[in-house]
Amino acid sequence: MTQIPSAIELHKASKTLTLKYGQDSYTLSAEFLRVHSPSAEVQGHGTPILQTGKLHVGLSRIEPAGNYALKLCFDDGHDSGLYTWDYLYRLATQQDALWAEYLAALAAAGKTRDPDESVVKLML
Repeated sequence: MTQIPSAIELHKASKTLTLKYGQDSYTLSAEFLRVHSPSAEVQGHGTPILQTGKLHVGLSRIEPAGNYALKLCFDDGHDSGLYTWDYLYRLATQQDALWAEYLAALAAAGKTRDPDESVVKLML
């Protein structure tokens, strides 16, 4: 059964999105949502493409996509992913595990969340 949020709140200042499901509330950072975008740019064609340097990304706006999803528009220009209700619920309820997997993948690739860190390494 599809879980549809009873409330959706965009918090631009804190760069978060809050989803409420009945009495449960989940706050997802824009960075988390961006690196887990369901778009082909991120998911690839069978193999996800590790997103790096998204520490400071924010959400500029959210738009409904029919009755089944939200289009999240990020301030880095990314806006091609449609987050279905089921996918958003999965992200919300499995946030800790998904975030830990992402951080492990970054570490294994020798990459960072900070976009400025890669510039510093190039300058050294």
